[in-house]
Amino acid sequence: MTAAQRRSTWPATTVAAHVVLALLTVIVLAAARYFGADLWQILAAAGAAVLLHGGAVEARRRPWAGYAIGALGMLVLVLLPFPGWSPVMLPSAVFFPLTLWRLTGQVPVRSSVLALAVAALGIVLNELVAWSRLPSGVPGWTRLSEGGLLMLVVGGVWLAALLVRRRHESRRRAESERLAAAVADERASIRRDLHDVIAHTVTVMVARIEAAAVTTADPATRSELGDIAEAGRDAHQGLRAMLATLGPATAAPRGQAPISLDALPDLVASAASPLHAVTFAEAGERRPLSLSAEVAAVRTVQEGITNALRHLEPPVKVTVHLRWSPAEVTVEVRDDGGRARRDTGGQGTGLLGIEERVRTAGGTLSIGAGDDGWVLRARLPTKEGV
Repeated sequence: MTAAQRRSTWPATTVAAHVVLALLTVIVLAAARYFGADLWQILAAAGAAVLLHGGAVEARRRPWAGYAIGALGMLVLVLLPFPGWSPVMLPSAVFFPLTLWRLTGQVPVRSSVLALAVAALGIVLNELVAWSRLPSGVPGWTRLSEGGLLMLVVGGVWLAALLVRRRHESRRRAESERLAAAVADERASIRRDLHDVIAHTVTVMVARIEAAAVTTADPATRSELGDIAEAGRDAHQGLRAMLATLGPATAAPRGQAPISLDALPDLVASAASPLHAVTFAEAGERRPLSLSAEVAAVRTVQEGITNALRHLEPPVKVTVHLRWSPAEVTVEVRDDGGRARRDTGGQGTGLLGIEERVRTAGGTLSIGAGDDGWVLRARLPTKEGV
């Protein structure tokens, strides 16, 4: 039975319990009347039973109020001068431990300890009153036995309610952590894809506009293209600031956009311009890669080109090499340092995302100095090398 089904059957079960226990209480009170109890005693016991039923109902909404009402009903039963009477004889008294259960499940633990102490004090009072009314010839250990049994019942109900509450809290905490992890994973996935696709496109666009501005002969056009390039750089900085609010892109890749090594020639060609010589070369026999390794290879090339175009003053030369062996493929993006380095306002987190992709695919990433510029190199295992 699911939780929803249990909730749907709960009201009917509760009503049935109230009806059954109320009928049993009526039978017990009728028997007490038959054996000589006064009418006022029967009415007082019936009133206590009403308090116990009402307390159980109220405890669902206001646990402390319901518990107080139930405790008042039990106090009436304890003080009621029935011959040979014990409150546990009244079936409706079952609702008092129920109010303790509900209160323990809803209020702070320290408060529930206070409620347990009230119940224990009530048991002591009950046994003291019963002891004072004990008929001659009845051994006193019977009161001690009943008191010990009641203590075990009340303490057991409180402890069981506490354990159930802890289990529910643990489940809610685990669910909350799972949802938080899912949200963080989704944010990281969005951030990574935005960085890999949009940031690269904006960088290439700005580079081509700058190249067009340099090669045009019309001063007005050159100025206009320079303004557009500056706007593109501002947009790129704004994008980086927005991506920073999504947190680090360190979540493991889940769903990836369709991408393959076959897209590399077009990717490289789209980044070339009169001021940006971007070339592609591949050596060795191509081997099958896992999806994560293939995506990591393409994104490594994309990030290497993006960084060269964004951080270096043109003219810039960038070479992309793929070298295959049976066990691995080496992806290398090398730049010549350009004319000078640009001040781009700090480092982004794209390389962190690439490093995570490569590591998840089982490879390694390194960044080092080349002859004049920098080299981004990823080593990724082939399916034969795994």
